Amino acid sequence: MEPRRVIYYLAVLFLSMITLCGCQDVIPHDAPSLLVPKFQRSEVIGVLAGFGTTFAAVPDLVAMLKRRSSAGMNPRMSAITGAFQVLWIYYGLLILSRPVIAWNVVAVLINFLSVGAYFHFARKEKAEPKSVVGS
Repeated sequence: MEPRRVIYYLAVLFLSMITLCGCQDVIPHDAPSLLVPKFQRSEVIGVLAGFGTTFAAVPDLVAMLKRRSSAGMNPRMSAITGAFQVLWIYYGLLILSRPVIAWNVVAVLINFLSVGAYFHFARKEKAEPKSVVGS
């Protein structure tokens, strides 16, 4: 791995550790209530909103899987969105919101699956010999 990339990863790790050290008192205090199957009206709205935002990335993923190509896909947006959805999961734990937790877990999986599929197809396309048109 090139030194510049190692420095970048260490900087991100360092900043993450500093952030987490400041969050010692910010933990879920009533975690068992997350498992109680009692929905409030606000949670029903949260489930509906989460459904729409979670599955918004699925059409791009399905299109990429159908054409078996990374063409037209930029993995940065999915990776960034997936990384911030991890924070949404943590936030959902803090406010004890099942819809926030559940939908963001699914969304993280969809976004990271999109990134993984992109790199899989990009690696395959790079390994294939290029055909010359007109010869």
